[in-house]
Amino acid sequence: MAGLSSAQQDALRRLPSVDAVLSDPRLVDLADRYDHAYMVSRAREALVGARQRILGSDDDPACPDAVSIADAVIRVLDSYRLRIRRVINATGTVTHTNLGRALLAEPAIEAMNMAARHYVNLEYDIEAGGRGHRDALIEDVLRRLTGSEAATVVNNNAAAVLLTLRVLAEGREAVVSRGELVEIGGSFRLPDVMEAAGVRLREVGTTNRTHARDYENAIGPETALLLKVHPSNYRVEGFTGEVALPDLVDIGRARGVPVVEDLGSGALLDLSRWGLPHEPQVSESVAAGADVVTFSGDKLLGGPQAGLIVGNSDAVGRIRRHPMMRALRVDKYAYAALAATLDIFETDARPELRLPMLEMMTRDVAELERYADECVERWTDLLAPRVVVARAASTAQVGSGAQPATRLPSVAVTLDAEGMGADALAAMLRSLDPPVIARVEDDMVWLDTRTILVRDREPLDEAMTGLAGELRDPR
Repeated sequence: MAGLSSAQQDALRRLPSVDAVLSDPRLVDLADRYDHAYMVSRAREALVGARQRILGSDDDPACPDAVSIADAVIRVLDSYRLRIRRVINATGTVTHTNLGRALLAEPAIEAMNMAARHYVNLEYDIEAGGRGHRDALIEDVLRRLTGSEAATVVNNNAAAVLLTLRVLAEGREAVVSRGELVEIGGSFRLPDVMEAAGVRLREVGTTNRTHARDYENAIGPETALLLKVHPSNYRVEGFTGEVALPDLVDIGRARGVPVVEDLGSGALLDLSRWGLPHEPQVSESVAAGADVVTFSGDKLLGGPQAGLIVGNSDAVGRIRRHPMMRALRVDKYAYAALAATLDIFETDARPELRLPMLEMMTRDVAELERYADECVERWTDLLAPRVVVARAASTAQVGSGAQPATRLPSVAVTLDAEGMGADALAAMLRSLDPPVIARVEDDMVWLDTRTILVRDREPLDEAMTGLAGELRDPR
């Protein structure tokens, strides 16, 4: 122990043994639940952490006793029970990709629970008493909602585009406007998806303007389809021009070439009825004559992650029969949740009250102001004097590539910590249980009330109490 102070040496000698830590009654009670070697490993890690803190301390280091080390072990054991953790979304991004995207409606959650607890008719025709097809669970309702002849489901919209291109255009050309060669999250690009599908890309037009003649001149013997991509995650403004879907369909029919539209986020209802900007509806694309339309199940639809494919029965039938469908299809939980979500769209008079994502997007600003004022009143004394709490006008967003130009007026509670940077304060919020995910702007932490769930308000208050403790006595 050369180079250590006598106080550091004494603290190291007084550290409890692994056996002493595991003798804590709380850990003894957990012995039937956790493997002994696993608990020994966690205790050793906690002791190593304590030893490092002693070595990095001043001349009067604190030495944790066996109870304190056991506390640390229990926190680790608790954190390992669920690798995927509940968090409080205070970012102002409604459909947050990194936080799991859409929250499901209660009927969808109940349907998934039922599917998890019981055998279900996933591929069984109860009436006929024999094998059925899983698409039968959602096809009828999708046909009614979109006006399509047929429908099928894969695990996300990128898979829907990949499979559609593979089936309808493998080894041939797909014609697409340069202004629609999108890149989605994670640096996945449409040209790469097309290459993976075995399709040759034929670009037409320019980044900002594409004309009907560009498509007409590009069609040749190798043309398998015309692809239109809705810019659901970006906007091109200014001197722009594109060929509307009905006109593209006319071009395709005149030359015997099918038209596929990737709607991305996809909307089943007219969002303008809630004061939101109009988003192209799937039914509009089907009515315009697109042979196949693909869209997501977990963005504006507010369901589970899925890629929905609707269109004419011949094209969808070919897609459904392709061998890749086996690799890309969804499981019983996604079908259960999707079917329940679609039922809300078809039958409910007030879907904005049943679908969490739509409810958050349409929240009244006055109600958000009232809640923000309540937070300021409760948290001001709690966090004083280190943190100044205030209300501020904010701007939320839909997120996950849906309606990128839409800004949702919102209200935030700001936290400004004296002597502490906003990033450090945001990190403290993330360390709480449950973690609070906020955003940092103008060197302050912003908690946007539009995305704070009603059921998260009480846990958020408890988290703020934990934050107050951390500020008074940082570990």
